[in-house]
Formats: sequence, C-alpha cells, structure tokens
Amino acid sequence: HSVPLCFTSNTLSHTVHILYIHTHIPSTMTSVATFARRVVVSNKSSVIFQQTAKRAFAASSSETLVKTELYDLHKELGGDMVAFAGYELPVLYKGGENGGVMKEHLWCRSEGKSSLFDVSHMGQIKWHGKDRVAFLERVVLGDIDGLAPGQGCLSLVTNENGGILDDTVITKEADYVYMVVNGATKFGDMKHFEEQMAAFGGDVTMEYLEDTMQLLALQGPGAATAIAKILPAGFDLKNMAFMTGTQTTLDGVDGCRITRCGYTGEDGFEIAMPAASAVSIASKLLDDPTVLPTGLGARDSLRLEAGLCLYGNDLNETTTPVEGVLGWTMGGPGGRRRKDASFLGAEHILTPEGKFKKVARKRVGIKGMKAPAREHAEIYDATGETLIGEVTSGTFSPSLKAPIAMGYVATASAKAGTEIMLKIRNKMQKAEITKMPFIESHYYRVPE
Repeated sequence: HSVPLCFTSNTLSHTVHILYIHTHIPSTMTSVATFARRVVVSNKSSVIFQQTAKRAFAASSSETLVKTELYDLHKELGGDMVAFAGYELPVLYKGGENGGVMKEHLWCRSEGKSSLFDVSHMGQIKWHGKDRVAFLERVVLGDIDGLAPGQGCLSLVTNENGGILDDTVITKEADYVYMVVNGATKFGDMKHFEEQMAAFGGDVTMEYLEDTMQLLALQGPGAATAIAKILPAGFDLKNMAFMTGTQTTLDGVDGCRITRCGYTGEDGFEIAMPAASAVSIASKLLDDPTVLPTGLGARDSLRLEAGLCLYGNDLNETTTPVEGVLGWTMGGPGGRRRKDASFLGAEHILTPEGKFKKVARKRVGIKGMKAPAREHAEIYDATGETLIGEVTSGTFSPSLKAPIAMGYVATASAKAGTEIMLKIRNKMQKAEITKMPFIESHYYRVPE
C-alpha cells in the first residue's frame, strides 16, 4: 500500500495506504515468467526484481486493460508497460540514464531526491452517514472513532474466520471517512462491504470514486521539498505528521488531497487529484530534476526492504492479523478494539480477555542466503530435515546488495537469529530469521 501495511507498516502501505484497482481479474491467469525475465536486472548475477504475485500481474490475452490518465505520459517517458491488476502500468522506465529497477530504487533512497509512482489502480472510497464509523469498526480492526479529523491509520479488513481480506489506509474527516484499498481486491472488498451494510442496517453509504480521481505516490527524502512547490503558499508541511491527510489545491487545482504516508519506508505522500488534472500535476512534479518517474519493479523492492506486506503474497484471507504480526493495528492490550472485539472474526483472533490467540506460524524476515529465494521456496530448520515454513516474498536488495525475503515459519522458529535452511533451485542454502524492516525507516516525525 500506500501506507505501510506492515509498518514496520505497513500497510501498506501503508502505506499510509496501500492502494488498489479497478477491474475484474480473470480466473484464467497467464504466466508471469515472461514478465519476470523482462525486468530481471543483474548485479553480480543477482536478480533484482522478484516474480511478484500472480494475482497482481495476471491478465488474460483477451482482457481489456484499463489505462490511467498518465498512460501517454508513461509511454513518452519510456515506460515499459505491463498488465497489473487489470491496468497497464510501467514496471520500469527505459532509455534514461536513471532508468531501470536498480537505479530507480536507489534514487528513491537518495538524499534530496524523490520518486513518483502512478498508483491510480488503487480503490478510493468515501464513507458517508451518521453511522459510518460504527459500520467501519464492524468490518476493520482499527479504532476509527478514536481518530481526530485528518488523522489516518493502517487497518485490516477481516472476514468471519478472522482472515485478512485486505489492508487499507483510512483517514477520518469531519463529515466523511476516506479509505484507500488495494486495486486487485477493491471489487471484492466493495461486494463484502455491501453485504455487511445490508446486515448492518444503519445510516451509512459507500461512495466509490472510480477513475474520476487519480492517485500518485511521491516518495523519498526529497518528497516534502518537491511537493511544497505545488502546494498553496503557507501550507504547513513541517507540522503535517505521518499518517495524516487533508484536502487542498495542487498547482492551483481544486478538489485534491494529500496524505503523508507511503509504501517505501521513506517520507512521502499519496496525492489524489481529479482525473482531468492528473497529467498537468504529474508533469509539474517531474519538471523538478530531483523527481524521477519510477515503476512497479522498484516499488516492490522498496516495500520489501521496508518490511511491508504485499496482499496476495504475504497476506490473504486465510491469514490472521496475529499470524501476519499485524495485531498492533488493533491497538494495545488495553485498547478499546481489543476489549470490545466487535469486528468480524474477532473470536478467531482474540481471547475473551482481549489477548492474541496463540498461532502455529508467524511472518518473519529472512537474510543471509547467497541467492534470492522466491515465492513458495521451502524453509527448513537448521538441520535441513524438518520443513517449517514457506517464503512469500523475496528479492535482491539494491540497498543492501544482498538477497532478502519474507515468509511464514512455525512459531517456535520465529525468533530473530534462528538459523534455518532455504531450498532454492533444489539446493539447500543457509539463512537466518531476522527482524524487519531490513533497512532503517525514515517516516516523517514532526519536530518537537
């Protein structure tokens, strides 16, 4: 997302938000192997970009892909367009001296610089009605009622079994609630919401903004300096905390919104604007030489370094928040949501006392292997004899110049420092469990 889903979100991202899409993903999925080969970048024979979730990149040859308002601009800038969650989006940019996954990734981490991502595939929703907060607290874990106007949080949408249907960034305003969900799950999310609204019976309505609003993410150490150039004079960025948002004008365009959040571990903003003004606002940002157009490939490696989850890989409807190590999205042990347990599936997540139920597996970080471990790679104990888990995301880290991965292991093996073995290309490699994020996060903090 994108607020960090796993704040490490992390959600995702998330972000604040982890953002989402706009078209049906067919059940017949094409192989992403060809796509993966296209974006492989070598660095001492190490692969930079992982084969990201089949869910995200799947598109049948007969599917009509949605083009965002920036499609022509992407092509003009050298964007290598791929199918992503029913949209055509750039995986990287070719031709420029700073193009390609590796350079785009490192640019986003560089002092004084920032990266611009098109995340218009994500789903933007406004909630109205006097019972909107009460309804949302039925379908997500977070303490929405406790948010001040303009304050946001990363939260999780759960089902009746306590599984995670999606991760989302939610911002409370005085007269509505703004939600961003993942593109690949947004239609399923809204169907779920409609079913729950029918059972709820209160005064709540869901306004899906469709593609009338486009969404960009500006991420990196230089993001605040870059966005300040298109904000109104006197806009107080210094005191705009991480995970807060507000309506504003951008480059003189009314009806825009910024949220200080992201999916990279860096300072940054998610920027929503009317579709008709998306190209002009993006172009104005890109006129700044410190801002680089950046594709999905770098976005994925950046989020993994930041320890943030990708829904469909690291989270799914059979994974509980406790297994995903995202129980913090409910608040602390004495928090209201832990006590009232009024969200869907709470009885599968919490004990009657509000404590986390014990789980058989947990999400962990993995480092120390010599080659990147991909999705579904098997994880064994240090002897290499007992299977204890599976990798869900893996890549070569451009910042660390080493392979990193995320996955699930048996709870008894989840402690940082535990030695393990990974089965990579049918060969066993030594590795170890590690804490996340893999690199230091730089989310913005208001000066004291």
